[in-house]
Amino acid sequence: MDAPSVLSDDDYDVVSSMESSLNDYGHIATQMVREPPPSKMARDKFESVSWTVDEIQDYTRRSLGVSESGSSSSRTRRVYVDGIFDGFNVGHALQLRQAKLSFPSVYLIVGVYPDHQLQLHGYIASLPDVERCEVVRHCRWVDELIGDAPWVLDSQFLDNHKIDYVALDEGTSVDPAYDKARIRGYDTVKSLSMLSFYWPFAT
Repeated sequence: MDAPSVLSDDDYDVVSSMESSLNDYGHIATQMVREPPPSKMARDKFESVSWTVDEIQDYTRRSLGVSESGSSSSRTRRVYVDGIFDGFNVGHALQLRQAKLSFPSVYLIVGVYPDHQLQLHGYIASLPDVERCEVVRHCRWVDELIGDAPWVLDSQFLDNHKIDYVALDEGTSVDPAYDKARIRGYDTVKSLSMLSFYWPFAT
């Protein structure tokens, strides 16, 4: 075989990074992904599994206090969800589904708290952060993963990631068992007029 016909490793480097591969597919509407229907058993057991895209978006509009015309822009919203995600389960999957479908076009960013943050705040995870991140990364709804999510949100983090909305579990801010430092961070989000919306993540 002649030397010029031998391919080098560079010839196979079609996509050089995860970031560029995501950008390459930016022309595909994010909400056009086909979703298999839930089974009857799942519908019977988990209320939110049957919520349609229209129902989810209607709930979001009411939660934010905006009209349908005011929220129907085709602009992609950057929505952020954070958590421990230890023992990823159906509740986590439904939470991310609701966040992803909350607007006609959503780029869903999910932050996972690293082990050192959990230790600092007295939490113990059964899985190390590398495994928790990898499980979340494989969820069909996730567009971007932040594996060193801050415990407390601030304006710099929101600006750096161009986050439009932070999706919280309904009742988070009034739950006496919920970490007060994190609640203060969510209060900062509200004070910056970067509205949070709340989901009844009922399973």
